[in-house]
Amino acid sequence: MAWSIPRITTGTERRLLEHMLDRNRAELVTTVRGLSEEDARRRLVASPTTPIGLLKHAAVAERIWFQHVLAGLPEGACDGGTIAGDASFVVDDNEKLADVIAEFERASARSREIAAGFDLDETRKHPRVGYVNLRFIYLLAIEDFARHAGHGDILREQVEPAVAEDRLAR
Repeated sequence: MAWSIPRITTGTERRLLEHMLDRNRAELVTTVRGLSEEDARRRLVASPTTPIGLLKHAAVAERIWFQHVLAGLPEGACDGGTIAGDASFVVDDNEKLADVIAEFERASARSREIAAGFDLDETRKHPRVGYVNLRFIYLLAIEDFARHAGHGDILREQVEPAVAEDRLAR
């Protein structure tokens, strides 16, 4: 997939962190947009990773880090699943790709709303990691979503080799 040029390249630390996170969120969605339901669910690697599963996993990560850890909501009060690991990649048969994209976009919007009320240095305790601040959560999400967007690019190339070759030729 073609590299997108960042729109924001200067500004405060927070502005740059938020922009890069939103950019990686968008790149992750781009890796699945336009796939058929069948192709979105194709398992092309040994792990449970699928294109649609990457988005499901990212929505779970949004809820864990922003709703549960940062906002302090109990896991049951979050607006969707919060089980990490391989289970976070599982998509129900009745969920469509558009549903999972919308779920991820809702979770991302909620994360933005929650984060707006916190300073970058404000700390919260994660049950396994220990104390973290919003800056760490932003950096972790940027790293996680960039990695998964790369996974999505590779899976899409496997699903649509002719489309990938055409993109590379440009």
